[in-house]
Amino acid sequence: MQMTASEVGNTLVVVVDENRIDAAVAVRFKDQMREMTEKPSARVILDLSKVEFLDSSGLGAVVGAMKQLERGRRLDLAGLSTTVDKVFRMTRMDSVFRIFETTDHALQDIAHAS
Repeated sequence: MQMTASEVGNTLVVVVDENRIDAAVAVRFKDQMREMTEKPSARVILDLSKVEFLDSSGLGAVVGAMKQLERGRRLDLAGLSTTVDKVFRMTRMDSVFRIFETTDHALQDIAHAS
């Protein structure tokens, strides 16, 4: 599972460099998210712009990644393709996550909230 993480201020940006998050990689995704988010940051932005397909296992892994964050930390999503966005809206997970068009939009929202 190819993922990279970088810090922008007090925000951790995690980019998924894969085109799928499905049953074959869901456990690895969740494990890598746990490792990458060990260092404290106020927010985590998960950039899914390269992900073209997300099944129920992938959705569960993203929800699991959110739940393993310490209390008070937020996981925001950015760059969802039309297909991936549809999965979040159909399952009403768009009411659980804040979803942004791009990582830059998410960072701007964070800057305005500060």
